[in-house]
Amino acid sequence: MPDRPRLGPRIAFRGWRARRPFWGGLLLALGGGEILLTEKASLKVVLHIGMQGLAGYLLPTLMVLLGLLILFNPSQRLFYSITGILLSLGSWLTSNLGGFFIGLLLGAVGSCLAFGWLPDQEPPVSRRKRRKQERAEAHALTSESAGTA
Repeated sequence: MPDRPRLGPRIAFRGWRARRPFWGGLLLALGGGEILLTEKASLKVVLHIGMQGLAGYLLPTLMVLLGLLILFNPSQRLFYSITGILLSLGSWLTSNLGGFFIGLLLGAVGSCLAFGWLPDQEPPVSRRKRRKQERAEAHALTSESAGTA
C-alpha cells in the first residue's frame, strides 16, 4: 500500500476535472445530444431522403464524440474545438436549425470554452488577497528597516 492518503471520490473528480476543459467538452457533448433528441425521423426515412437526412444525424453524433474526446484527450483540444464549432454551425442547416438553437448554442459555447482553456494556469488571486499580501510584505519591509536602523 502506498503511503499517500486515499482521496474521496469527490476530491478525485475535482482533480480530474481541473486538468481538462471539462465544461467545454460537456457543453459540446450536451449540444450534440440535444440536437439528436430533436430529430424525429426514423432511420428508414433518413436513408430514403439521402445525404441531407443522414447529415442530420451524423453532425450531432460527431459533436457528442468530439465533446467526449475533449474530456478524455485534452491535449488535442484545439483541433477538437475547431471541428466542434464547425459542426455546431453546420447543424443549423442539417438538424432543425441546430436543435431549435439550443444545441447550436450549447455546442458553440462549449467549443469556445474548450478552445480558450489553458492548461497549468495558476488560479486567479482575488484583489482582496493581493492587497492583503502587499500590506503584509510592506509591513515586513518597514519592520526590517526599523530593526536595522
